[in-house]
Amino acid sequence: MRSIGVGLLTVSDTASHGLAEDKSGPTIQEIVKGQGSKFVCSEYVCVPDEISQIQSVVKRWTEQENIDWIITTGGTGFGVRDITPEAIKPLVEREASGLVHLLLSASLKHTPFAALSRPIAGTIGKTLVVTLPGSVKAVKENMETLLNAGLVEHAVELTRGGTGQQVHDEMAKDSGEKSRGLYHHHHHHHHTPQPRSTLSHDPSGPVSSRHRQSPYPLISMQEALQLIERNVHCLGIITRRVEYNLRGYVLAVDVSASQDVPRVPSTNVDGYAVRATDPPGVYKVLTSQIHSISQTVPPGSVFRVNTGGPLPIGSDAVIMVEDTRLVSTYKDSDGDLEGEEKEIEILIKVPEKENIRFPGTDVRVGDIVLQKGDIITSGGGEVGTLAFVGKKEVEVYRKPIVALLSTGNELIDLQNPVSHSGNDWGGIYDTNRPSLHAALEGMGYQVVDLGIVSDDVESHVAAIRRGLQSADILLTTGGTSMGPTDLLKPVIERHFNGTIHFGRVSMKPGKPTTFATIPYENSVKPVFALPGNPASALVTFYLFIVPALRLLGGWRKSQVQLPRVRVTDIVQLQSEIYLDPRTEFHRVIVSQGPNGLVATSTGGQRSSRVASLSGANGLAIVPPKTESSPLKLEVGSEVETVIIGEIQKLY
Repeated sequence: MRSIGVGLLTVSDTASHGLAEDKSGPTIQEIVKGQGSKFVCSEYVCVPDEISQIQSVVKRWTEQENIDWIITTGGTGFGVRDITPEAIKPLVEREASGLVHLLLSASLKHTPFAALSRPIAGTIGKTLVVTLPGSVKAVKENMETLLNAGLVEHAVELTRGGTGQQVHDEMAKDSGEKSRGLYHHHHHHHHTPQPRSTLSHDPSGPVSSRHRQSPYPLISMQEALQLIERNVHCLGIITRRVEYNLRGYVLAVDVSASQDVPRVPSTNVDGYAVRATDPPGVYKVLTSQIHSISQTVPPGSVFRVNTGGPLPIGSDAVIMVEDTRLVSTYKDSDGDLEGEEKEIEILIKVPEKENIRFPGTDVRVGDIVLQKGDIITSGGGEVGTLAFVGKKEVEVYRKPIVALLSTGNELIDLQNPVSHSGNDWGGIYDTNRPSLHAALEGMGYQVVDLGIVSDDVESHVAAIRRGLQSADILLTTGGTSMGPTDLLKPVIERHFNGTIHFGRVSMKPGKPTTFATIPYENSVKPVFALPGNPASALVTFYLFIVPALRLLGGWRKSQVQLPRVRVTDIVQLQSEIYLDPRTEFHRVIVSQGPNGLVATSTGGQRSSRVASLSGANGLAIVPPKTESSPLKLEVGSEVETVIIGEIQKLY
């Protein structure tokens, strides 16, 4: 196992003013260093007792490949400013209550005051996080406990997605056990189901030889998302011109200002550049037509300026148009100046620097205005910022091209209704391909439409090959279940040497959703096979495909999933929602009501009923049925909801 990267975060108002004040941080560094090559301290930062600053550092570190274990020290007690647990707990995805118990029980052996400590331990993504007290003595005691018997190494290996077998073997050697671990009978099931050998049925065999039960393990949605995150990686970096169509790209570098903005003194308002010493009175009006800004404005004159325009030499204030009065204009005999202002009266005296923007007051040269990983949205702010600092081109991560196809002899194209079934039955319109194409184009992705593919191996092979040649990710619908003509899994495994990472997910709708990768030339391309039922296809698109597309496009891992909100109640249910053993995603319309967000059911939720997504902007997450849960979800229940569209006002 490679060295474990440690991120060390000291939380202290005092130490944040200077690392010399930090005592516990250097203590941890020395302990880590004393472990030899097992650990390396990759980052060391001090922040004050502020939740936002603590969370900012932790979030950034969990996205770095070189940090496996985040240790915080300080802010875990009962003091008014001790807020480290409040900062860390909302970020933790899986709590490690055993580690918390271990730390407390070990510390209580030394002092009863350890009972006042509030440690947090758990994982955020693939990073282990542990909070320690701020005293040097407590830090030494806690680190000794954590490093005992390879505990942290084992935890990190599991968090990375491994089985921990290497640690088991080392422990077995130390204790004299045989490597097969005769006494290791724990049941923490810490490995996500991994692909085995070829599991799909052989399509060349008779129908009677097909599987009667799926060979693919039924995994949770969280496990499925982790497998996607582990196997989908961002594409290369390209240079794009800064234009309106830059939306949806992710910055691959920090963007800094190459010059001060503004570059020269300029005006905040429409008015006249004056000297602050000029008293109220009548003045001659100069403009760029008759006077260069590089020349000093002579006494008795003012220079007319428009908002954002530069000031002429010698002026040190700007008076607003509203604080002046027109005295005279140029006549016919004055040629091109006819009708222009000739004289104005200044009605008030303005102080020095009034209404002036000085060089660098907006942005100074070298200032970072956008950071690597920032998303260029359709709101216009990021494109405007790039233009504001004069950035004509910018390096971004390439957006994926999506190959899209539908499978099934029963399908006919809406615009070219030719039946593939070979019988008199007319077939059904292909709903998935146009609906997914619309969703993808709306998100700014280029789509390669591979059409409808017949239920035979040769057609599947040819279509997938075209997709691999023309796109970065393949998206198919249909052919994922248990039918003899459900060919995607066997074709991926047997004809493209692909790996099926998961073939079933415990969710409703969308159970047969499949994720695979196929080696192609010098890369590995992701393939998603979504269920053929229209509602299932769209629901799984938002839950799995959107995160995969964002990972390919360089989005931060913390941002790849669609946002979730809590709605106060679900209204207009046709009937109560009886809980299923699987997590259900109920299609709803989320609106802003007078007392918060409310969700209105779209009606019948059959997986074949695509109308359940018409107008829907949310997927209400109905929890799975358990021994302790109620049988059904009542009207008025509060639920977490995935937002897939714009929220409208209800009132």
